[in-house]
Amino acid sequence: MTADGVRRSYRAAFLRYLGRREEAALHAGYEIGRAGLEAGLGLLQLVQVHHDVLIEVLQDTPSDEVPAVAAAASDFLLEVVSSYDMVQRGFRADG
Repeated sequence: MTADGVRRSYRAAFLRYLGRREEAALHAGYEIGRAGLEAGLGLLQLVQVHHDVLIEVLQDTPSDEVPAVAAAASDFLLEVVSSYDMVQRGFRADG
């Protein structure tokens, strides 16, 4: 998956998660993280995608909804980067 593909998938899954806060959308986030990892996308690149998508979403978010969107964004990002965390823990355990 390319960086552009990750961005498109990330945006779609994040918007789906914002709409319903369902486990299926979180799972999609996890799969995006795995795909990014397998494609060699660095953690910083993935976080930049998150930041770009979040800024885009916040531009259209009413001010009274910003805290809820920020909290959801945090939950979603943690799910996306969980694959990276597992790999890092694996390296530590092997070392």
